[in-house]
Amino acid sequence: MPNSFNRRQFLAAATCAAAATVAGGSLGSGVAQAAPSTYTPSWPSLDQHPPAPEWFQDAKFGIYFHWGVFSVPAYGNEWYPRRMYISGDSVNQHHIATYGDPSVWPYHNFINGAKDLAGNFVQFAPRLKSAGGNFDPDEWAQLFVDAGARFAGPVAEHHDGFSMWNSRVNEWNSVAKGPKLNLLQLFTDSIRAKGLKLLVAMHHAYNFNGYYDHVPTQSDPSLQKLYGQLGTTAENQLWYDKLKEVIDLARPDILWEDFDLSKVDEGQRLNFLSYYYNQANTWGREVVATYKDGFDSHGEVFDYERGGPADITAPYWLTDDSISSSSWCYTNGIGYYSTQQMLHSLIDRVSKNGNMLLNIAPMADGTIPQAQQDILLGIGDYLKRFGESVYSTRAWTAYGEGPTQMGGGAFTTPQAGTPQDIRFTRNKNDAVLYATVLGWPGSTLTISTLNSARIDVSSLTSVQLLNSTAGTYTNLPTPTQDSTGLHVTLPSSAPFSALAYVVKLTFSGRIPTLQPLAGAVAYQDVNYSGGYAVLPIGSYTADQLTLAGLPSPSLSSLKLAPGYQIIGYPGDNFTGTAWTFTSDNADLRNTGNNDAVVSMKVQFNPSALLRITNVTDGLVLDSGGNVPSGSNLKQWTWDGSTNLQWQAVELGNGYYKLVNRTNGMVADGWGATTNGSAAQQAPWNGGTNQQWQITPRGGARYWIVNRTTGLVLDGGGNVPSGSVTKQWSGNSSPNMEWTFTAV
Repeated sequence: MPNSFNRRQFLAAATCAAAATVAGGSLGSGVAQAAPSTYTPSWPSLDQHPPAPEWFQDAKFGIYFHWGVFSVPAYGNEWYPRRMYISGDSVNQHHIATYGDPSVWPYHNFINGAKDLAGNFVQFAPRLKSAGGNFDPDEWAQLFVDAGARFAGPVAEHHDGFSMWNSRVNEWNSVAKGPKLNLLQLFTDSIRAKGLKLLVAMHHAYNFNGYYDHVPTQSDPSLQKLYGQLGTTAENQLWYDKLKEVIDLARPDILWEDFDLSKVDEGQRLNFLSYYYNQANTWGREVVATYKDGFDSHGEVFDYERGGPADITAPYWLTDDSISSSSWCYTNGIGYYSTQQMLHSLIDRVSKNGNMLLNIAPMADGTIPQAQQDILLGIGDYLKRFGESVYSTRAWTAYGEGPTQMGGGAFTTPQAGTPQDIRFTRNKNDAVLYATVLGWPGSTLTISTLNSARIDVSSLTSVQLLNSTAGTYTNLPTPTQDSTGLHVTLPSSAPFSALAYVVKLTFSGRIPTLQPLAGAVAYQDVNYSGGYAVLPIGSYTADQLTLAGLPSPSLSSLKLAPGYQIIGYPGDNFTGTAWTFTSDNADLRNTGNNDAVVSMKVQFNPSALLRITNVTDGLVLDSGGNVPSGSNLKQWTWDGSTNLQWQAVELGNGYYKLVNRTNGMVADGWGATTNGSAAQQAPWNGGTNQQWQITPRGGARYWIVNRTTGLVLDGGGNVPSGSVTKQWSGNSSPNMEWTFTAV
């Protein structure tokens, strides 16, 4: 797909915020292009579509649900239709024991209805409460409102190929078969009646790209359609035709799509997006299309499955997560995450410039289990009381602090925070900073991010604790500030029970600028104002800077973390005579570089002396002094010795050499191939085993990855001073995370 390299690199590296500039100076895409009145099926045209309108960035929280034919067996997970055909799979064995061999009791029996081996008639056929059943879409929609969601909607078709609307192109639909109900229409009416934005989720790209690859070849054309066996051209056309029907029927505000779009014909992808955006223009609506793959990075919103980034990331993004730890659809014995885990995950994602879409798993008859309702209502209770710190807020230049690291990619487990964890948001006028504490911290809250070395809080006019009743506050004493943080005096004990507590910091003007701990903050206007982008180490083309929130050329002032530098170029793709910035600059007009930088590189300053500290053990990378070539790298308690000081020198190819101050040798992977191999040192020879990729991991933490071995520098855990520094395959352990601090 076009610009796929930019997107993947940017999501891994960029740490910025919202996608639309608002009053007071926001992180975002800066000056947005005017949306065209008519879109053509081409990426240059579709790239002009505003991906994340303000209503979407204000909404923060949505709910959808995996509910359909696959809910009937209530076993395994929502991939039951695939797994029942895979010999030896636990679902296959369950299906044989309960219903019979799939060759004689196929998946479409759950649609048409059939008896299981015990003589019970089974079918996906929920009945409305008004008809004596358990299904009431109005009750579902009210639950979503009570949960605090601002958008909601159904999975209108999953991988199984069953359409939940009155489809003219797919006879396997909920009106012609099974429930004999237009489920998408029912949900559309109920959700819109409650004032929520409508999301429709479509997962049908995988239907014909592998989901049913264990199903025998069908001779019946109708069954070929259900099981994705029509052939490439027909399947791609059907993919588009289904989406067109959904757009025309439901007019969704958000059209969410699952993976494997990259395997759909590009022409059909372009046709879909242009049709959706053009229809939205006729409706007078700003709409959102999401993706996991297969779309361009400019006009649509990227979605992380079960996760999110480790740090503030731009452009504005979404995560879809599930209330269940074991399945996306209802199964017997289904497990759930706690309300605290889901709420803290939501707060974390909002602080990093994203929205969260939470999946629930109703039973086949339309019952939403009480345990799921309780989790939703717990989230809603919090948002009803403290929603001003969530809704309509924007990410700040730091997402938060504390020991609990959340996110870091897709498929990461939701984490409950601690009273030492804080997440920041700000209002859109950039005058109020919210510090949400993920537990009661006691009578004194120390916000270490707001220490005297990083921020001037002299313009702070009030500090308040959000009370349990929305819109009411407890005024707190004027806090004190020193080199360790801002110290806020709280009541001696928690005045009410909550899953998180919010301190509201109001300033007389804009929130003061914060000195970054890593990378740089680049501003569109002088004096650190206007739209801005928070940038970790990396190389940024003009296109990537625009996605980050800094349309080029617009760099007018910048803040640099100690030990870093920016190399700015007057041409795109790092061309032209470069300028090097090694310190803060409030007005680049003084240097003649105002609005002149088109592309840039954010690097470690090669002349800066750095201590490289392991996150787990707190020990510092140590050469050991004037030792022979091939000596192991060790770790030592910081004592200021030159043995513990390093220079990180970028080599012009995105890799660094790490040079020890005492002996002049460099860190060397030494061709290691196994986990636990020692990292060593040797005189610089230019080999790839002496080159390291320094990869941001969020919160000023990095992986240090050897170019030859692909292994990550590893502290080894809570080890004593003098222990050998090793290498290990990358995983989520903090043993592999390091910080760089200017000496």
